[in-house]
Amino acid sequence: MNHPHPLRALLALVAVLLLNLAGAAPAGASSGIRWGEAPEPEGFVRAFSPRQWQFPADFGPHPEYRTEWWYYTGNLEGDDGRPFGYQLTIFRQALAPAAPSAAESAGAIAGSPWRTPQVFSAHFTVSDIAAGSFLEEERFARGALGLAGAEADPYAVWLNDWRISAEGPDRVRLQAATDAMAIDLSLTQSRPPVLQGQDGLSRKGPEAGNASHYYSQVQQPTEGTVTVAGHTYAVRGVSWKDHEFSTSVLSPGTVGWDWFSAQFEDGSALMLYGLRREDGGKEPFSGGRWIAGDETVELGADDYTLTVKRTWRSPHSGATYPAAWTLTIPRLDLELAITPQMADQELTTASATYWEGALRYEGHRGERPLRGRGYGELTGYVDRLDGLRGG
Repeated sequence: MNHPHPLRALLALVAVLLLNLAGAAPAGASSGIRWGEAPEPEGFVRAFSPRQWQFPADFGPHPEYRTEWWYYTGNLEGDDGRPFGYQLTIFRQALAPAAPSAAESAGAIAGSPWRTPQVFSAHFTVSDIAAGSFLEEERFARGALGLAGAEADPYAVWLNDWRISAEGPDRVRLQAATDAMAIDLSLTQSRPPVLQGQDGLSRKGPEAGNASHYYSQVQQPTEGTVTVAGHTYAVRGVSWKDHEFSTSVLSPGTVGWDWFSAQFEDGSALMLYGLRREDGGKEPFSGGRWIAGDETVELGADDYTLTVKRTWRSPHSGATYPAAWTLTIPRLDLELAITPQMADQELTTASATYWEGALRYEGHRGERPLRGRGYGELTGYVDRLDGLRGG
């Protein structure tokens, strides 16, 4: 739910804890792992170079990598203009690499139908902006007995009754519900996947293999329902999808990141992230991509300036987050004001506390005005993340 997102792999910690507490670690896995640790990457594939992408197969899982997630966010409105934001992210985390032979794999499964190297977790949030209400829930399940999993054909990712599933070649349905909130949304995949970084290879640090395979699907027309406070609203809007898989870590001294997605009214889109150093500086592996029709422009760390204009102090964690920015990208002749649609969109999860919520964008590109909505993810303001091993 990241969106330099291989970094959302904080969920590795949760995966390890669940498997070990339940005594379901796969054969060969360490039984002495403590909270705050995650498995070393030996035996997993790393992202060293661009891959040969094959869609729709690559919409599905890649279990040879340690960490993977399917991340959806959207900005929606009811028939009366009532605004909502949503996030539904499902994470896959491997505690151990796949068994080297079919016989060994079969033997492990025969030992217990619960035994699996895969744990899934999910974050689900709804921002009811008119009410100033932020609703969140986190869930976990093993990748066994049909409790959670991912498939390529047909495309589906699920954790219990929270589900992402294909409804034809270009439509995907998102379904998630709790006692306090629910979404049932249909997304139209109106454009081909956008490969982030170098042909889908997104580097996160100077170390060999410290990268992810990463694509986005942007400007997806969305319709369906959002339920909050016992009332169901028919909604329309646009959604964004990120899918990443990797076996990598944060470089030492990189304490967190600020990530942004924007979907503009003229059909263009922007992804941008800054990896944040402990001294407040920006890692040289920060960057993003400008997307406008068939034109895409890869952006590096030196291509943009993000200036914080205001901050917000969380009444929950006590952390101080940026709460308004000015973004300038000279090579695109672009300047934007970025503001949260509501201040309090902070999540507290089993692995980290961070801010993730709906944003507004307003400014210009050249002489043309530019307006849009999107999402932002701000990490490392509560929990320093470079000491955690994960995806």
